[in-house]
Amino acid sequence: MKLLLIEDDIESAKYLIKGLREQAYVVDHCDNGKDGLYRAASEKYDAMIIDRMVPEVDGVTIIQTLRASGNETPMIILTALDKVEERVKGLKAGADDYLAKPYSFTELLARLEAITRRKAAEKAVTKLVCGDLEMDLLTREVKRGDKPIDLQAREFALLEYLIRNHGTVVTRTMLLENVWDYNFDPQTNVIDVHISRLRQKIDKGFEKSMIQTLRGAGYKLVV
Repeated sequence: MKLLLIEDDIESAKYLIKGLREQAYVVDHCDNGKDGLYRAASEKYDAMIIDRMVPEVDGVTIIQTLRASGNETPMIILTALDKVEERVKGLKAGADDYLAKPYSFTELLARLEAITRRKAAEKAVTKLVCGDLEMDLLTREVKRGDKPIDLQAREFALLEYLIRNHGTVVTRTMLLENVWDYNFDPQTNVIDVHISRLRQKIDKGFEKSMIQTLRGAGYKLVV
């Protein structure tokens, strides 16, 4: 899942980004409201985490502007202002949830998962299917045919991206940017290793292989 974090406190941002990436989230970060609003309006995200007091354009205005434009992305607003009227203001602006500082990362993660589940339920897209391969985005269960498949967080994110783009060639650059959140090639075999592990879990024991390697081009998930 791809997240946008709008937070001007650099240390807080580093802490959040590290924790979220460890949970296999892809995170874009902006340290002011103007850049954050532009990024939020021009790119597609699964959720946004927005600090209330960011400079240039405050968090409430960001949310109001995005909602007025029809943006329905789930949003959590963070703030040191924990008075009831401030919470009401944030929620009325269109935030899906409100978390006062200081907060625990575990609670933020739980709230993030909750608002994305609700949005997924609203859209009724809770399961991805490609041939006999099924992925439940809510329970995080994966199976091919009747065979349950146990995936690590990064493997789950990788397979989700492949299923969403099944039938088309997915390049290394696309995987690095959307699954690993790298904007450059670190010149490692991390993708090859994960593809190999995923292929062992998805294709082993089945007559037809679903994950194809296209030498010099990338990878493709096929029925």
